[in-house]
Amino acid sequence: MTRNSMDPAAPAESYAAFWRERHLCTLTTLRPDGSPHVVPVGVTYDAGAGLARVITSGTSAKARYVAAAGEVGARVAVCQVDGRRWATLEGRARVRTEPERVAEAERRYAERYQRTPRPNPARVVIEIEVSRLLGNA
Repeated sequence: MTRNSMDPAAPAESYAAFWRERHLCTLTTLRPDGSPHVVPVGVTYDAGAGLARVITSGTSAKARYVAAAGEVGARVAVCQVDGRRWATLEGRARVRTEPERVAEAERRYAERYQRTPRPNPARVVIEIEVSRLLGNA
């Protein structure tokens, strides 16, 4: 079991394995007034690339809040909980629309959640450049 803060470049195997299990997660973004916007999402974590990915519609509030930050990226957190185990990834998020990035995010989502996401021509991917790992997993 890993506790609290870890090196993002070298997560414990138990932590990385927890992110491969099928769990519903939450994404926290910030509204323009600074208040948190927390929504349930599916998240995939690519420890080797240091990226977490969330697929969503480009018109969703979460995508709009992240996009508003521009290329500097929005500070966000994704979290999952299973009993006493929990894991949080923090970092800077950017909305990506490139078809190859969206397709890669969809592929990873299908692998983790064992289901192909429904077609959505407005789909984008929120890519999170992970800078901090927290958890007890």
